[in-house]
Amino acid sequence: SVIHCRSREEAERLWIELDKRLSEFGLELHPSKTRIVYCKDDDRQGDYPETKFDFLGYTFRPRRSKNKYGKHFINFTPAVSNTAKKSMQQEIHDWRMHLKPDKTLEDLSHMFNPILRGWVNYYGLFYKSELYCVLKHMNRVLTRWAQRKYKKLAGHKRRARYWLGKIARRDPKLFVHWQMGIFPEAG
Repeated sequence: SVIHCRSREEAERLWIELDKRLSEFGLELHPSKTRIVYCKDDDRQGDYPETKFDFLGYTFRPRRSKNKYGKHFINFTPAVSNTAKKSMQQEIHDWRMHLKPDKTLEDLSHMFNPILRGWVNYYGLFYKSELYCVLKHMNRVLTRWAQRKYKKLAGHKRRARYWLGKIARRDPKLFVHWQMGIFPEAG
């Protein structure tokens, strides 16, 4: 879990109290998972060694944000963690889409859209642009699928990407990430 404190001293005091309380039940704080992290932003300018942490698939760290007036500032915000991105890309790889040339794009859409939608809904809540590399990876995998399905695209990655991009612009609702405007490059 995550506990917020007002000062480092308060955090260190709480750490000791938690350690005592847990030891009463034969439990202990996990040494590599228990850390004091400084939530650095424009209002908190202190210099501490730890300024980021991962929790529930998100990395919390100082990031550049924009307010409603268009002014940039530093804010301590979450975004999808690198570990979660690698895990999603590995899952896309494990779908082995390129070995499904018997399926149509609509079939693939029905098979994988629910999972993609779940990722976008969960990880896209904060700093959605951090998720784009995973969704672009999905486009690369779809391009590879097209190369296996259609002989005229075999060995022509650029042509396959262009073909897929035309379909994405013609039918942007086919895949969740296409609805977000993340198309394969066309042209």
